[in-house]
Amino acid sequence: MQFERLLISLILISCNSKPNDKTEANKINADTLILSPSKNNNMAYKEQLEVTKKYYPFRNWRESYNDGLEQYTEENCNKAQAIFETLIAKLIELGQDANEKDKVELFKTAVLSLNKLNDEIEGLIETGEREDLCELIDQITIAAEMNPKNYADGEGIADEWRDW
Repeated sequence: MQFERLLISLILISCNSKPNDKTEANKINADTLILSPSKNNNMAYKEQLEVTKKYYPFRNWRESYNDGLEQYTEENCNKAQAIFETLIAKLIELGQDANEKDKVELFKTAVLSLNKLNDEIEGLIETGEREDLCELIDQITIAAEMNPKNYADGEGIADEWRDW
């Protein structure tokens, strides 16, 4: 875990400095990032969680509405997306060093919210959507520094509570 944090720190440093820029200011910034792992790791933790938004399937869902699948209205897609926005925001707020039990509670809340939304909107989460959401939840689990294989006999944390 410590090696992964150091690697993320080095990647962030290389992304934030210009090639061949060896100024003293950059050296100090690099040293500060490496010597202050809790500050940098928390930033990397937040960034890891934010990056999971690239796995959002909701744009495709919205396009399905245009193809005649009426359950994927803008409003319904926004409701589903809001569940994930809330999950990610609360994981960031909770912080990298939070205990796993507290993180699991946030995932439980999100999955139960998806269950409720799926009950309210007939056909919202079908086979393809289920796969999309399970993959998204696994990606968020990994970004939250948890192993999805540790849940539901290796099926992922969503399988602990999902009805879809």
